[in-house]
Amino acid sequence: MIPRILTALSAAVATISLSSGPIGAMDLDDREIRALTHLIVLGPTEEKDVAVKMLLDRGKADIVPSLIFAMRYRRDNQVIPDAVSSLTGAKITGWKSGMLWQEAHPEAKSHSSYRALKLDVFKKIDPEFMRFLGGERSMPENLKIRLEEIAWGGVKVEDLPPLDNPKLVSAKEADYLLPDDLVFGVSINGDTRAYPLRIMGWHEMFNETIGGVPVALAYCTLCGAGILFETQIEGRDKPFVLGSSGFLYRSNKLMYDRQTDSLWNQFTGEPVSGPLLNSGIALKIRPVVITSWAKWRAQHPDTKALSLETGHDRNYDSGAVYRQYFASPKLMFPTIVRNEDHLKRKDYIFGIRDVGAAKAWPLGAFEKEPVINDAVGARNIVLVGDPATRSVRAYARGEYSFRKTERENQLVGAGGTWTVDEAFLMGPNGERLPRVAGHISYWFAWDGYLGVSSELYTGSDRS
Repeated sequence: MIPRILTALSAAVATISLSSGPIGAMDLDDREIRALTHLIVLGPTEEKDVAVKMLLDRGKADIVPSLIFAMRYRRDNQVIPDAVSSLTGAKITGWKSGMLWQEAHPEAKSHSSYRALKLDVFKKIDPEFMRFLGGERSMPENLKIRLEEIAWGGVKVEDLPPLDNPKLVSAKEADYLLPDDLVFGVSINGDTRAYPLRIMGWHEMFNETIGGVPVALAYCTLCGAGILFETQIEGRDKPFVLGSSGFLYRSNKLMYDRQTDSLWNQFTGEPVSGPLLNSGIALKIRPVVITSWAKWRAQHPDTKALSLETGHDRNYDSGAVYRQYFASPKLMFPTIVRNEDHLKRKDYIFGIRDVGAAKAWPLGAFEKEPVINDAVGARNIVLVGDPATRSVRAYARGEYSFRKTERENQLVGAGGTWTVDEAFLMGPNGERLPRVAGHISYWFAWDGYLGVSSELYTGSDRS
C-alpha cells in the first residue's frame, strides 16, 4: 500500500475511534482511493474501519458504489452502511438496500477505482469471470448495462453446466418422472421433447437442435422464466452455444455465448457486452409450454424426454432444486419491484412481446377464463391456459373467437371444433392459425424489464 496511507492508518488506528470526530480533511489521489477501497474489502477489520472514515471525510459521493459493493463481502459491522447513508442521505442498512438505492439512482457515478476493485474481487472468486468483464469489456462505453448493477450470483462459470445435446429417452423409459412433475414441452417440425424442470433447474440451459432448428432454452430460476431462443442468426456460419455466466443483472441471469464470451440479457435475448455489443442481434423467441408430465405424455405419446444420465451429479428428485426460493414470496437478490398494485412480485404471468407491443396475462386469470380472446398490439390472439400446470398456449386468431369445450385439447370456434396443436390451432375445414411465442415469468421480472411499455390484462379489456 502507498506509504502515505499506511502512515495515516497507523496513526488513526492508534489514536482515533469511529465515534470520534473527523480524522481531518485529506486530499486523496486516485491511487490512494483505490488502495483504500481494496483495503475495505480485503483488509483486516480495524484498518477497514479507518479507511471507510477517511473516504467518508473526503465527502464525495463518487465512492458510494465502491462502499455498496464492499457491503456484500464485509458484513461484520455497521460502519460501511452508516457511511453510505451519510453520503446519500438515504437509510441504507446493508448490501441489498444499497443495491436498490443504486438501481434507483442511475445518475450516481462511481469513482474511477470502482472498476478495478470489482474486477479484482471477481477474479479472486473465479478467474474465468474475466472472460466476460476483463480488459476493456467492462469499460462503461463497452457495456449496455451499468457495471454497478452487475452482481455475482453465488456460482462460478461451470457451476451451472448447460446441457449440450443431452441424452433423451422414450416416454416409457422416462419412468423416473412423476405425473405431476412439470416439464418444458417443445415441439418443432414434429420433433417433440420434454425437459423436466426438476433437471433444468440445476443447469438452466440446454443447447439442442430440435426439428432441424438450433435452439437454446435459457431458464432463469430467479425470475421464473424459461425462454426458448432460436440460436442460428442469419449471416453467421454457426448457431450460438449459450451458457450461464454466474452474473446477474436485476435478479436475472446474464448468459454468454461460447464463440465470443459476450454477455447476454436472458430476458431479452440481446448482447449487453463483448464483441457482439451493438451488433443489432436479438434472438428469436420460439414457443414453449410448461405443463405436467402426465398431460404432455397424454397429448404426445411419442415424445422423448430428458434422461437422468446428464453426465453431472445433481439431486434430480422432484422438488429438490430451489425448493425454498420457489416457496417463498421473497426475492433472493435485490431489484426494484416497480408495481404490485395488481400482482405480487412472484405471481406468475404469461407474456408476449410482439412487434412494437407487449402484454402480460396473470396466470390466475385462466382460473375463471381458460380461453381468453384478446389482442397484443394490432394482433388478435387467443390464449388457452391452465394455472394448475402453469400452462399457456397462444395463437393468432385473426377475426375468429373461441370458447372452451369439455376436452382439453379442443375449442369451439367458427365452423365447429378446433384442435389445440403445438404448432397451430387446427380448424374443422383445414384452417391453421399459427402459434404465437411467449413464456411464463414472475411478475417482478416482466414488469422490471418492460414496465410501462407492456400492457397488463385485467379481464375488462377482453375482445
